[in-house]
Amino acid sequence: MVRMGAAVGGGQGGGEEEETRQAKEMAAARRRWEMLIREQKIKTLTPREAGYTFKLTDKVLLDVRPSNERQKAWVKGSTWIPVFDVDTSSDVNGLSKKAFSFVMGGWWSGSSTMSFNKNFVQQVQEKFSKDTDIILVCQKGLRSIAASEQLYNAGFENLFWVQGGLEAAEEEDFEREGSQPFKLAGIGGVSDFFGWTDQQRAQAAKEGWSYRLLFTGRLVGAIVLADALFAGAQSIGPLLQQLQSH
Repeated sequence: MVRMGAAVGGGQGGGEEEETRQAKEMAAARRRWEMLIREQKIKTLTPREAGYTFKLTDKVLLDVRPSNERQKAWVKGSTWIPVFDVDTSSDVNGLSKKAFSFVMGGWWSGSSTMSFNKNFVQQVQEKFSKDTDIILVCQKGLRSIAASEQLYNAGFENLFWVQGGLEAAEEEDFEREGSQPFKLAGIGGVSDFFGWTDQQRAQAAKEGWSYRLLFTGRLVGAIVLADALFAGAQSIGPLLQQLQSH
């Protein structure tokens, strides 16, 4: 069984229709992925199995995460070709999507608007032959199974999917490079800054008070700053009234 989460969003009217369409497409994709796995056309590895396999064999580890996750933490020696990446367009349509994403929770979770890499399969073909053993990994497992399906349809024969992605990996499973633990590479926004994500709470349970103190300090600092701004706004009001009266 393929176990993973996916988020779809929409507003009223046409937004609800779009949400329904996306839900149907996701359900159809899950059925295709489960069939590919059941028929062993795409083989499943746990993060630990993938780590051992990558260290002890000549299999390729293909990281398909977007750049904002990759730059925080990556497996040493892995190849990076994103199947989706951060949308950098600055036209009206692109900016409106970014604004909608921010308002709908991006400010809290740090999630970015993504664009599909139309050249993904071509870029993989330029690097690897179709009989190469390729282990595909992303942050949670969704994008890597979708990428595996694309490569299978393009004729790649030996594909391995890391179930649960790097978020399910322990630090000892892979040799990591980058500033963040693998489990924290997919978080961001206000929830990340104050340490309020599930991943950070789990990390705090392991590391203890030294880890919690950092985020407690940030919270206290934010409260002090907000109080100072409020006091400043109150004092500016009478001053402006005095200036207007002269």
